[in-house]
Amino acid sequence: MSDTLYDTDAYARFAKKMKPLLEGPNIIHPSMKQLKKMALNSGFRSVFGSYGWRSAVSSRVGPRTVYLGSRDVVLPNTTDVQKGIIKNAPAELEKVLHLLNTLPFVHIRRQMGSNGTFNPKCNLYVSVADKKNARLAYMWANTLKEPDPGQPGPEFFMLHIPDEHQLRQQVLAIPEHNINIALATDYMGEDKKGFLRQAMWAADKQGMVGLHAGTKLVTAKNERDGEMKRSGVFLFGLSATGKSTWSCHQLGLDYTGGEMTQACQDDIVFLKKDGGAFGSENGFFVKTDVDPELQEAMYNALIDKSALYENVLIDSKRMPDFLDETLCANGRAVIQKDKLSIKQGGKNVYIQADHIDLPPLDELDEIVFAFITRRNTIMSFAQRLTAGQAVLAYLWGESTHSYASQPAKAGESVRIVGTDPFIVGSRAKKVNSFHEIIMNLESRYPGKLRYFQYNTGGMGEIIEKGTSGKKTLVRKTERVPIELMAAIQRGDMRHTNRYEEGPLGVERIISCIGGDAIKKYKPENFYNEDQIQQYIKDLFEGRRRFTGEISDEGLDPEILRLAEESYGAVSSPGPKPKPFLSISGAVSKKTTRGKIRSSLNRIPRGRG
Repeated sequence: MSDTLYDTDAYARFAKKMKPLLEGPNIIHPSMKQLKKMALNSGFRSVFGSYGWRSAVSSRVGPRTVYLGSRDVVLPNTTDVQKGIIKNAPAELEKVLHLLNTLPFVHIRRQMGSNGTFNPKCNLYVSVADKKNARLAYMWANTLKEPDPGQPGPEFFMLHIPDEHQLRQQVLAIPEHNINIALATDYMGEDKKGFLRQAMWAADKQGMVGLHAGTKLVTAKNERDGEMKRSGVFLFGLSATGKSTWSCHQLGLDYTGGEMTQACQDDIVFLKKDGGAFGSENGFFVKTDVDPELQEAMYNALIDKSALYENVLIDSKRMPDFLDETLCANGRAVIQKDKLSIKQGGKNVYIQADHIDLPPLDELDEIVFAFITRRNTIMSFAQRLTAGQAVLAYLWGESTHSYASQPAKAGESVRIVGTDPFIVGSRAKKVNSFHEIIMNLESRYPGKLRYFQYNTGGMGEIIEKGTSGKKTLVRKTERVPIELMAAIQRGDMRHTNRYEEGPLGVERIISCIGGDAIKKYKPENFYNEDQIQQYIKDLFEGRRRFTGEISDEGLDPEILRLAEESYGAVSSPGPKPKPFLSISGAVSKKTTRGKIRSSLNRIPRGRG
């Protein structure tokens, strides 16, 4: 991207001019009680006492989001649409100043986090020329806490102006000035992610790693020694892959026997060098396609009067239908962490952790890093990884486009570093930082870290591409049942699952207690050998291309070496592809398969 496209002087002038306008007479600063009254006036009250609203824009406008600033923050790749937005940004920013000085706004200030080190103070300014937009400020404010003057910042600002014309819909992030701007959208997720994106970038600069991951504490009986173990769990995943579901799921553990899960966070955390993580939010912004029997804790929070719905179908009798996606497939709700509950012995048991932070590793028996993917062909529902393989899982951040949401790209891999589409600046630096923290923890706490990848998609899908390029769904995937995925994760926490080396060069699950159905889900039960090998080839060719792209942003040579070794470890017949690393100069010659496996096995694996 040419530096001439970015006008850093214009961004600095905007930041300087913006600050005095934030105290203008057209801006009111309501209390939470006052803001609630303003918001509920335009809401629709459900039978549970909760409120719902509809938005004209029902998801984030990622393709129209740009980062403005120096080389340290700009997007590595930009589309023609984004280039146009960047080019016109100085003029649009002048217009924003005019609107900020003219339209009526509400301002609410909240705090992200609750610790003595890193607690961003978040200032949201929302135009209420259309009065119903007060609900944006109110819904967002319910995800965070009241500011504590005794806890440090930094200070962030976001301007949200839904009134801008749809033809100029865009999100402008100016990270180096702690500013985000959302224009011509009334989706609350832009406010949530605007501040969280800024916070992850700020955390990275302070030596942490901002992660698109949920966290929870799990107390489970280790079947090897019969003792209760307390584990900290990180759950990575793209939106709609199950990150919130599994951060808030009780896993069918034996609560009467002392086992339990305790939800800390469901979306964004800040990983520290001691293995702990600062949390960010008190309220979770979750997808509402929740089954009350299979996702009990989340459902109970959704029907509490404190829940706030966005684009959830509420019928004429004021009953929300969380599984009806006729009007919108992205129903959302702000739920409170302290409302997550399950029934045990006829009583409600609340499963929230006492704090939003995850304790450091020296206060836990172990830490588990779990990477959630959603694939529909040959990938096992659970894979056990080494530390090096976990770093690669973070690098590749894999999932798959679905036939339901994007038919033209159905079946194609989507790869986003760290499953985090909100990275500001070099993606390679994020991977390098994650790698450094993981390997330091492995050195300091041998045997206390474990790594898994969970596939919440399915197996058996077949999509054919015709001569015209149109894709046809020949056979649907058989989705992994939630009960089976819960049994798999429960078994991993209890150390009862069995794994063996699989065709993808990592260990795949072969049995788990309470998950007899797992025997059914073997690739050879759905595909012939040629089909399996083609899926493997496509997977690894995609990984190689993506690794090459990220390496151009400064990927550590050791991570490149791990990637190259992973390609050689695949059990695929025929000639291996030319090594990417020999081209880059990071590896001078091919490694034999035996040496590859030996090298991979030297990477510590904590199994408890």
